[in-house]
Amino acid sequence: MADPTAHEPMRSPAPDASGVRGLVDVMSRLRRECPWDAEQTHHSLVTYLVEEAAEVVDAIETGDIADLREELGDLLLQVVFHCEIEAQRGGFTLEEVADDIAAKLVRRHPYVFDGADVPDDLLASWEARKRAEKRRASALDGIPGALDTLARAHKVIGRSRQHGVDPVPLVDDDGVGAQILALVGRAQDAGIDADQATRQALRALERRIREQEASRG
Repeated sequence: MADPTAHEPMRSPAPDASGVRGLVDVMSRLRRECPWDAEQTHHSLVTYLVEEAAEVVDAIETGDIADLREELGDLLLQVVFHCEIEAQRGGFTLEEVADDIAAKLVRRHPYVFDGADVPDDLLASWEARKRAEKRRASALDGIPGALDTLARAHKVIGRSRQHGVDPVPLVDDDGVGAQILALVGRAQDAGIDADQATRQALRALERRIREQEASRG
């Protein structure tokens, strides 16, 4: 009787999947041998990157540590995936990305690594170094356009204030949008992230809605 596996292609064993290096090896093989992984691009993966980042936020804000571990892994996969795409076409590697961010952290923390005095305002000091490195002229330069509206408003107001401009009085109408911006400004004055606070309030509302639905049988 003929061996039914005689004509099957030889498959190499799975790579050692331990640690970050193992994840890189797994992703490298998937890019070579999995049709779906092989055809992905930076642009095609954007949806997954945004989704995985949002799921990390959910895990943090709901306090589910086991879920956080899993979701951080999914987010790390997205980073490795993008790096592998570039590595295979001679762009950059995960190691080079790690080198870059490590060097940036050292450069922006001279009071930790270079004996400088700790600045009175750590956040303002960080932003000042970032502006100098990137040669930004405006407080608004570098704020991602893809941020959702509340998060972007929080960032715009915070950055503007660090540049000595209070944006709230610049709002020139009394419509709903202007009122929301003013509320974001007041929340920031109180040390509250309006975007995060809204998510928490929305989760509480969703929970009460479900309870109401369940009580109806």
